[in-house]
Amino acid sequence: MAPALPAAAQDVTLRMHQFLPDQANVPNLILYPWADRVEEASDGRIKIERYGAMALGGKPPELMDQAIDGVADIVWTVVGYTPGRYPSTEVFELPFMMTDARAMSSAYWQMFEKHMKDTEFKDLKILGTWVHGPGLIHANREVKTPGDMEGLKIRGGSRLANALLEKVGSSPVGMPVPAIPEALSKGVIDGTTIPWEVTGSLKVPELVSNHTEFEGNALYTLTFVLAMNKDRYESLDPELQKVLDDNSGLEFSILAGGGMQDADAPSRQAAVDAGNAIYTVSGDEVEAWRAAAQPVYDEWLADMESKGIDGQALIDEARSLMDAYTD
Repeated sequence: MAPALPAAAQDVTLRMHQFLPDQANVPNLILYPWADRVEEASDGRIKIERYGAMALGGKPPELMDQAIDGVADIVWTVVGYTPGRYPSTEVFELPFMMTDARAMSSAYWQMFEKHMKDTEFKDLKILGTWVHGPGLIHANREVKTPGDMEGLKIRGGSRLANALLEKVGSSPVGMPVPAIPEALSKGVIDGTTIPWEVTGSLKVPELVSNHTEFEGNALYTLTFVLAMNKDRYESLDPELQKVLDDNSGLEFSILAGGGMQDADAPSRQAAVDAGNAIYTVSGDEVEAWRAAAQPVYDEWLADMESKGIDGQALIDEARSLMDAYTD
């Protein structure tokens, strides 16, 4: 009898699902280049199929469960689309916490490994954790002070962003990013909170003509994860697990957050070129916004305490890690 042939090396196809169109900055600059690197490092043994704009079905808030349930092998999503499920991540979404996306993404990964990996995210294999660049307000009228927000219907991207909008007298409207253009064009909302980088693909500068930035710490930011079905990861050959691990983690998280932040400038310039009004809240003006935001902190700390989480310790740790960050 002929001798048995050795088992063929395992080849796998992974399906990556996310909510933005393929031409948007995050897939184009971060997710798909990451997939290319993984494929190359695996010598073609891993193939990553890319599905943008919810092509595999469902709605953006369902992405986390799609990864847990194996509907998709890998997903990229906004953690805040599932409010309350991953409470520790909210420390990075508090108003005026954010200084720099690279520094905060670094802190986020370190605190994920220490506090969240085996607790809140135990049902997933997390490949990256990051935040976007400074969040700001884009509206159909000029906004300089918290009082200017009174009565406006504003899309917020997370539980804490919505809480902040309430404190300044706005009516927060929750919706995933892809729904923003239609909501603006139909007058369902008067404005939105998003970073500059995504405004281009959403054509926001064509739909509103006023943008409000903040000097120093950002008004807010959102947390993201690149998450994988845990069983799928554990089913891979150790060599292929290593390929994923080598292309994930701290350095990738910093790269991703920095990539989103770097994409802010071209999109901002497009708004300038369109003749839109960009106002920067600075100096003493920022203090009025910070004062309005303080109750968000107070309520969040009480909420964390009710969950058995030391929120102040998370705030202190996040700030310390961001302060210690260097490129």
